[in-house]
Amino acid sequence: MSKLKAHPGRTGVYTDFDGTLSPIVDNPDHARPLDGAREALAALTARYARVGVISGRPVSFLRDAVGGAGVDLWGEYGLERAIGDDVEPVDGAQQWRSVVDEVATRAEEARVASRVERKSLSVTLHFRTNPHQEAQVRAWAATEAARTGLSVFPARKAVEVRPPIERDKGTALTDAAVGLGAVCFIGDDRGDLAAFDALDRLDAEGVDVVRIAVRSPEMPSELEARADLVVDGPAGALHVLEELGSAAAAS
Repeated sequence: MSKLKAHPGRTGVYTDFDGTLSPIVDNPDHARPLDGAREALAALTARYARVGVISGRPVSFLRDAVGGAGVDLWGEYGLERAIGDDVEPVDGAQQWRSVVDEVATRAEEARVASRVERKSLSVTLHFRTNPHQEAQVRAWAATEAARTGLSVFPARKAVEVRPPIERDKGTALTDAAVGLGAVCFIGDDRGDLAAFDALDRLDAEGVDVVRIAVRSPEMPSELEARADLVVDGPAGALHVLEELGSAAAAS
């Protein structure tokens, strides 16, 4: 952590949302950040070069959940980013919006998943509340991907059907970290391994990096094995953010 605190003016602090700032819940609509998380992020923006959230959630959700002023928001695994008051999709994503909407409608009509979550540029098919649906959901998503040209992206107790664009939390973090001398990422799930991959590449280029894993019953062992620091649940992640904010305020 000392490498992040030493020069906050050249440091980026990035984090996941679900399972990191917010406890995991059965209905994603009910997810809320821990009390104090919004304030912790806002405090960090006053001293650190960049502070952001990179999530599978749409930017519109993240703005409501954690606020947007000064926080660099990347939604849908990097398919879109908040730019001022606007939300900008990455090149090539917008043309797939109607295809994604059609797949979402087909999923709802077929009742293939316990929940069909429509996002801005993708649709997530959840089976958390009905694990017996997993094989059915995965097979249906694969068939739809083959039919439409969309891609299937693994998610937590779900699959995401999305444009066939090479974007993930790692590519988003790489873009977000341009010009920084130190970067950390806090995450808890398999999708966050891509962000750790990006930190590995930045480390090889001479950037100071810190990989922080958030422990939970669903945390993949690989994430823990690769982490420089492991904390317990969203409360542990919030403590890290508050510690970084206190260190910056004191410097």
